[in-house]
Amino acid sequence: MRALGVDLGTKRIGLATSDLSGTIATPLSTLERSRSTRSDHASLARIVTDEEVEIVVIGLPIQMNGELGMAAEAAQREAALLATVLDVPVILFDERMTTVAADRALKEANISASRRRRYVDRVAAAVMLQSWLDRGCPR
Repeated sequence: MRALGVDLGTKRIGLATSDLSGTIATPLSTLERSRSTRSDHASLARIVTDEEVEIVVIGLPIQMNGELGMAAEAAQREAALLATVLDVPVILFDERMTTVAADRALKEANISASRRRRYVDRVAAAVMLQSWLDRGCPR
């Protein structure tokens, strides 16, 4: 099963895909947010089609204390909207600490700060998607 991991941000959307066996997540790309959610969702729909994605896994930024804050509520709203546009299931999955882990991995790879900013969202999406895959693809 091919999955698309999505790290929703206010400025960028990080994307990662799994291999066809649903074993390994790989960073794919980063979409710069436009001023139109509809346009952003159309771009995601094209990627779902082009990459032959069967499920979209959106990161849910739960707070460290386990509560849902404003960012998590925004992710839930956007996931609900996206589910009306896509022809595949859209689910939410805990993404706590993924950006921190992604930034740390990029630093350890000696990636410069300016390049890290370009890649951190897609790597965070891959970290989140890999966690989902490792947990047996819960729905």
